[in-house]
Amino acid sequence: MLTNAAVKAARPRAAGYKLADAGGLHLYVAPNGRRSFRFRFRWEGKEQLLTFGQWPEISLDVARQRAGQARAQLARGEDPRECDVDEAAKVRAFEYVSRDWFEQRRARWSATHAVDVMASLERDIFPVIGAMPIEAITTPVVLSALRTLEQRGRLETARRVRQRISGVFKHAIAQGWAERDPAAVITDALLPPPPARPQPALTELDDVRALCAAVDQLDASPATKGAAAFLMLTAVRLAAVRGARWREIEDLDGSAPLWRVPAQRMKLKVAEKAEARNDHLVPLSASAVAVLRAANMHRGDANMRDRGDELIFGDVAEGAIGALYKRAGFGGRHVPHGCRASFSTILNERMPAERAAIDRALGHAHAGDKAEVGTINRKVEGAYNRAAYLGPRRRLFDAWAALLAGAPIAADGGEGSAEAA
Repeated sequence: MLTNAAVKAARPRAAGYKLADAGGLHLYVAPNGRRSFRFRFRWEGKEQLLTFGQWPEISLDVARQRAGQARAQLARGEDPRECDVDEAAKVRAFEYVSRDWFEQRRARWSATHAVDVMASLERDIFPVIGAMPIEAITTPVVLSALRTLEQRGRLETARRVRQRISGVFKHAIAQGWAERDPAAVITDALLPPPPARPQPALTELDDVRALCAAVDQLDASPATKGAAAFLMLTAVRLAAVRGARWREIEDLDGSAPLWRVPAQRMKLKVAEKAEARNDHLVPLSASAVAVLRAANMHRGDANMRDRGDELIFGDVAEGAIGALYKRAGFGGRHVPHGCRASFSTILNERMPAERAAIDRALGHAHAGDKAEVGTINRKVEGAYNRAAYLGPRRRLFDAWAALLAGAPIAADGGEGSAEAA
């Protein structure tokens, strides 16, 4: 069991950890040193978590008293996340409402985003206001909780968390549990986040060629070098290359080889990820095909068609390609995501009439497609329009591969030009 001395002596670690007391009560120590008392219990067959408050505002004795009250409520068949105010009424604690809001929303989010949302509330908000009745929380209370994030330099996180708190209150209003959203008017009171800094990217063709040549000369895993080459040739996001599987490659031995990146692995809304028409289509240049053939050779003697669900480049670590760039002498000048900027900048300079086609080749909607800004244009990516758009897109990727290999193209696109898409 915990002691007051143990609570006081608890020190932060790289990752948050728990010190158990008894009966579901424990002390959670966050990486920032914040200590809060939490109570784990089961409700309707699911494990739940209730935060009583932060130490030293909440002492060990008080936390044990509240845990005892919670266990008594459970014994009576009551949800301990509901706070008794008087005999005539009950109000719900902020944490209870937050978790209810979260369960209502999580199906619309990716798994990664859902984890981030709940982790931010558990780490930064529940220890401060989680046990407070939803109606008792005022605008200054919310602002005070967010100020602690700002004081740690987490300005953008404070803004995201404010949005989540506001979402919780809107949910509470809809349920009849609250009458106002105290987080709604806080935006202008928060410190502005620092200006976004673009990720380092090479935008001169000679530099990109030098990078590719330097990486090719490194003594490194053929799989990692192959993944780096494929990333540069296809201008997709790093996650797409790391997750690329043989079954996604079409017509490799034919005249129109293609990589169909499944929508569920693209940067899309959850609902859009479920629709095959949102798959991202990447025509493969002869250079990209050669990379795939080399990857198959390094993986063994099996026919590429028989590899199916195997990862094309094996289990390439997330930081492996960036590490290659550093070893090649380009650390701080180029990162994996910068390949997309290289593709866009260099091709737009040489083929300015093809701006829309270049945007779409990157999986972006062109600014003129107002209904699709910020997402993949379904009219472009849909299978029913495949013939209309893949020809121009293929010419773009062929031109890009030619440029990387040292072959010139005309300033206006010339022979390698992509028609307006």
